[in-house]
Amino acid sequence: MVVGAGLAGLRCADRLAEGGRSVVVLERDATVGGRQHTDEVDGFLLDRGFHVLNPAYPAVRRFVDVDDLGLRPFGAGVLVRREAGLVEVAHPLREPRGVPATLRSGLLSPPEIATLARWAGPALTRPRSVVHGRDRSLREGLDAAGVSGPLRQELLEPLLAGVVAEDRGETSEAFVRLLVRMFALGVPGLPARGIQALPEWIADRCRRRRHGPELRPSTPVVGVRPGREPQVVCADGTTVTSRAAVVAVGPDAVSGLVDVPAPPTRGLRTWWFSVPEPPTDSAMVVVDGRRRGPMVNAAVMSNAVPSLAPPGAHLVQVTTLLGNGVDPTEQEVRRQAADVFGAPTGRWETIRRDDVHHALPAQLPPLRVTSPARVDTGVYVAGDHRDTASIQGALVSGDRVARVVLTDLADA
Repeated sequence: MVVGAGLAGLRCADRLAEGGRSVVVLERDATVGGRQHTDEVDGFLLDRGFHVLNPAYPAVRRFVDVDDLGLRPFGAGVLVRREAGLVEVAHPLREPRGVPATLRSGLLSPPEIATLARWAGPALTRPRSVVHGRDRSLREGLDAAGVSGPLRQELLEPLLAGVVAEDRGETSEAFVRLLVRMFALGVPGLPARGIQALPEWIADRCRRRRHGPELRPSTPVVGVRPGREPQVVCADGTTVTSRAAVVAVGPDAVSGLVDVPAPPTRGLRTWWFSVPEPPTDSAMVVVDGRRRGPMVNAAVMSNAVPSLAPPGAHLVQVTTLLGNGVDPTEQEVRRQAADVFGAPTGRWETIRRDDVHHALPAQLPPLRVTSPARVDTGVYVAGDHRDTASIQGALVSGDRVARVVLTDLADA
């Protein structure tokens, strides 16, 4: 039995079925995906909050056929708003033609590039040394490495704030260095039909598998009772008994079902706008290096993934932090977006606002890349809050927990 049809739950169920076990997946919502959810609104495809998929994640390469998703990359780099205007920082390996413009941006001097390389280098060449080495907060790590100046203040910190959903530098330095490794190895993008295409692809493989998992949507669970034959209690009062129960729900719900502490989380708020003309032709993510407002990033989504908008329309997202007393308004966001893009926002039409209070588990130091799979007799927990706060972490966790369950059942 698997509770939750997000990425971790689906990967766990698929692996259990591959191991010859009969599996039932109970999902609260009518569709699979958990936090990876996409809605169609007035012809636009809107994810629940701003998502990206990095094809360089090892678990994505191992468990998913990315070509089937119709992945569309964002621009290989970042647009940064400086006092003089928007400047482009290109990915030196993926977009070498942009390197001259990057060097002219004023954000990177040769000494700063060398300092950044020394800081990020171990994650590129010896990632295990980063995973198992000393850890501290990102702020402390950048200070110790001497990463400073415009490179840090206008590029790194604003960009990473949107990635880890906090701007105080509290996140694990080791975790961020591993994220930087993934950005160096791949260019994030989105499936043509939105982020939900990823869990749907895994669910479709489950359905196609002979004796594959049985998916039961619209079946909320209210409790899990441990034991040699654990019982899963559904909201309609029915009880399902199995030989093992894997709880693969989000960080906000896990402590309500099993006896584990509620993991701390970070929140994000995303506005979706229909715009008559794109404020830039670039498909790159945009950050405000001056930090003159709540925006942590923005993007003209339809420049990167045209299928997200209906013909003749354009889709823009603007994301801010949410929680810990942060409650940005649309007026603030529109004002900053107009300033950043250098284009008026008066004709932008608001499609929707997504408040994702538990967008990411907080990845605090010291870095923990795994947690015990079994939490009680017959009961297991999977999810990115048990490994690393990422799509990679969710898939790895589901696979790892499934392997532990298979071993335990074989030994029983």
